[in-house]
Amino acid sequence: MDEKQTIFNILILAVGGLGGWWMKMMWDSLKELERADRSLIDRVAAIDVLVAGSYVKRDYFESKLDGVTTALFAKLDRIELKLDGKVDKGH
Repeated sequence: MDEKQTIFNILILAVGGLGGWWMKMMWDSLKELERADRSLIDRVAAIDVLVAGSYVKRDYFESKLDGVTTALFAKLDRIELKLDGKVDKGH
């Protein structure tokens, strides 16, 4: 009877040892994934700040747009005048 108990204890020790080793490996992997996740979050936040800071400012855009829209509307007015002159008015 004592021999069976010893074999049982050795089996429990082996299973417990392997289970503990496996749990330690899973714990270490989880910690490594958490570190990688934190690193990715920091990189995405840095990109977000970079993108948000590089938009064209409204005042600058409007100042550049004023000259372009004036020229564009002048050109459209000239086209309209030419078309009005070509319209067949003798229905």
